[in-house]
Amino acid sequence: MGEITYTPIGVVHSPFKETKGTPIQAAGSLGIKGTIELNPNYAEGLKGLEGFSHLILLYHFSLVKGYALTVKPFLDDKLHGVFATRSPSRPNSIGISTVRLIKIENNMLYVKDLDIVDGTPLLDIKPYVPQFDDRKTRKIGWFEGKIGKLKETRDDGRFCRKDGNSI
Repeated sequence: MGEITYTPIGVVHSPFKETKGTPIQAAGSLGIKGTIELNPNYAEGLKGLEGFSHLILLYHFSLVKGYALTVKPFLDDKLHGVFATRSPSRPNSIGISTVRLIKIENNMLYVKDLDIVDGTPLLDIKPYVPQFDDRKTRKIGWFEGKIGKLKETRDDGRFCRKDGNSI
């Protein structure tokens, strides 16, 4: 399999200027406002999106340097395989967040419940459709009993070290 290259379609603007202190999931950032500045060349692709209350944003964790196959996630003090976590320190630094859409003006999307660092490159936008995306689950692995910590848990900078080393 060869290399895959993506070109950002826009940039996220948020009140979070660094990873440290940023909510670790959109569900833990209720009410946090931000904007998505879409490249004007893609503005036509927003047609019909105003009819959705929520969006799924796919973005590049541009501040993460390197990755580890085992990580200590924010909600636990034990090591887990990176694919069993939502850690940004992964082989392909792709993030996902579900946000509330407030309004669209030209190529600007106004959103709430944002947990993304300012200046993050946006890769894609998808409408959130509960009938497609909401699944009844029975198991949530090691997250069981830890979800209650979500609202107060913030990024402590562990995956974006100034010396270029993650973890």
